This record gives sequence, C-alpha cells and structure tokens, in this order.
Amino acid sequence: MFRNGVSSSHESVSPEKRKRVVRVWCDGCYDMVHYGHSNQLRQARSMGDYLIVGVHTDEEVSKHKGPPVFTQEERYKMVRAIKWVDEVIEGAPYVTTLETLDKYNCDFCVHGDDITLTADGKDTYDEVKKAGRYRECKRTQGVSTTDLVGRMLLLTKAHHSNIEKNSDYQEHTDNFGKGPKGHSPWTGVSQFLQTSQKIIQFASGKEPQPNDTIIYVAGAFDLFHIGHVDFLESVYKLAERPYVIVGLHFDQEVNRYKGKNYPIMNVHERTLSVLACRYVSEVVIGAPYSVTADLVDHFKVDLVCHGKTEVMADKDNTDPYAEPKRRNIFKTIHSGGKILGAVDVEFARSPCDGVGFLRVLRFSPTSQRTCRLQFEARNQKKEAKELAAIEAIKKKADEQIKEIPEHKHCQ
Repeated sequence: MFRNGVSSSHESVSPEKRKRVVRVWCDGCYDMVHYGHSNQLRQARSMGDYLIVGVHTDEEVSKHKGPPVFTQEERYKMVRAIKWVDEVIEGAPYVTTLETLDKYNCDFCVHGDDITLTADGKDTYDEVKKAGRYRECKRTQGVSTTDLVGRMLLLTKAHHSNIEKNSDYQEHTDNFGKGPKGHSPWTGVSQFLQTSQKIIQFASGKEPQPNDTIIYVAGAFDLFHIGHVDFLESVYKLAERPYVIVGLHFDQEVNRYKGKNYPIMNVHERTLSVLACRYVSEVVIGAPYSVTADLVDHFKVDLVCHGKTEVMADKDNTDPYAEPKRRNIFKTIHSGGKILGAVDVEFARSPCDGVGFLRVLRFSPTSQRTCRLQFEARNQKKEAKELAAIEAIKKKADEQIKEIPEHKHCQ
C-alpha cells in the first residue's frame, strides 16, 4: 500500500467483500509532464482499481508528433512518480489496440476528451472505441505543454498570480488558440482557475502519525521535472516512515531569487504538480523563504533538506536555513539527478541551478522571435490536423443521419 494516499488493489479484503479488480489502461507521450497529465491519470484511476500507464518510445513520439523534449527513460520515471499510477509499461505502441488491452488484462482504456492522431491523421483510439472499451475523462482547463513552452519563449511575467496580462501575452494566447482555418477545441490557451475542490482531489488528506519522520523541503518546484523527482525520492528514502512536506514559495519570491520570467508556472499550478508526486505528503502554499523556528515547531519537523542548488540569502541577507542548522537537523541531498545537454530544433535541455530543467535556447531577441514563430507554425499545423479530423467526424455523422429512413425521423 502506498503511503501517499493511493492504496494498492492488492490489499487484503474479506471473501464476502472481494470483487473482481477493474484494470484501467492509459497511454501517451507524457513529455513535459504537468498537472493536466496527473489529473487525467487521477480520473482514470477513479474509474477502476488498478491503473496501468503505457508510455511511448522516443522513436514512436518522433514519428507521430515530433521529437520529445525528454528521453523515454526520463518520461518513464516521471510517470512512475505520479501517485495514481500502479504500473508503467515502457515502449507502449502509439496506436491503442484490443490486443494491447488484452495483453495487460485491462477492461478498458481512458483518454481525455480531445483527440490523438497518428502521423497520417487517424484516431489512435478508433479500434477500442468501436469495441466499446473506451472511456473519456475531462481535459484539465488552463494548462497544456503548448502554453508552457509559449510562456518560456515569451519571457513575460503575465502568467504569475495577481499580474495583469499584457499585449504580448494576449498575442501569445491568440496565436496558440487560433489556426488559419478556425479554432480547435483541443489546442490553445485557456486560463487556469484554482479551486479548493481541485486541491482536495490531489491532496492525500493524511495527517502525520506518531512514528513518522517529518521532513521539510522548500523551493519553487517550477515545471515539475525529473530533477525534482530524483530529489524528492532521495528525501523520501531517508526514513522508514517518511512524511514529506514541501514548502512552495509565492511567485514574487521565486522571481526575486531566480529572475527573468520565473516561475514559468504560478503557485497554484505548482501546488497541484507537487501534490501529484507519490513522495509528497503535504504542501505549504506560500511558505516563507527562511525556515523559521515557528515553522519547524508548528509542523514538528525532524529534518530539513535542500538539494545541491546554491542557496540565495534572504532579503535581510541572512541564511534561510540558519535555524535548522542551529538545531542540527539540516541535511544537503545529493540526488544525482540531472539532465544531459541535448538540443532539438527549438529547445535545449540543460542543468539549471544544479537541477535538470527544461530551458529554451538563449537567442538574441530577433532569433528568439523566430523560434517563437516556428513553434507557433508547428502548433498551427497540429491544429489543422485536428480540425480535419473534426470535419471528418462531423461528415460521417451527417451521412449516418441521412441513411436513417425518413419515417423514423417523424417518430
């Protein structure tokens, strides 16, 4: 049984309560994993008892969508870290077939209410839909890989909480949400609105127990990535019964010590990303930059950890970890997680502040705009393919209606 709030389907139950385990299948690229992916898997897990997630290889993703930012090994590990996932299948086929569902004894597969197309424009779930072994869950509004990359390319702070959107950001949302032949409901930018219900859905809801070791870590945890997973996994393994609390700094605080347009994700988005990790028990939203005596005492913290990244002094030029160091409960974690430098057409992956982080190439303003336009063009090509699929679906539905005998319309 996982201690992060998701119980395994193998828990012992009395014979009278024992029922057949419903096995659910999900699959995808899971590149630049964000809370939208996590929410899809949360919804899928709620439809059954055991969730199996298939992750496509780099070769398959490149063939149908273009080269992924993260390698398949990194993507496998990211998905395994999501607390609603029971099992990961590496190298799952891009097209979901009945053969795949039967191979892993899955009752049905679940996907969002958008459409996934092959390189030649075919619905990857067509076969399982026709067989009645397909379920849909709601797509998470306000987040997409497209928008996150756009924020990095644009280098504005309009995505931060409590900041008005400027004309550049509005142009970004317009370009990503509208193609030359119309608007696809699955591509574009929409506003994310945090609710208490969404936090409850993501939270474990478990209080620390008397024998738990309470470990506190703090930071931005922006664009939750493989470096964060490595770090939190290392922290989690420090104790036999760990209860890991993550303190998230407000957007303005993160921008103070990281600069530019960081954080890429605002504090509400970062909260859900961190809560979805199986190694995290609780999140403090808007944690103070310095780990104070009040904070340590309030949460009864046994251990405070920080990674290999450089620690910037607080506004008053003091060490933010002075108090846990004084109490001798501070520990530096060398998780070993890093992302090797690799470049594709538009992006570079490189270590950022000691932790693996996706970063847009550092262009001159002119080249940066060129890069942005290239990405928008690629996105519009994707949208055109989606619009063609929508038109084909509509045409097929119209033809089926025409085939219905006229007297049946009058009934």
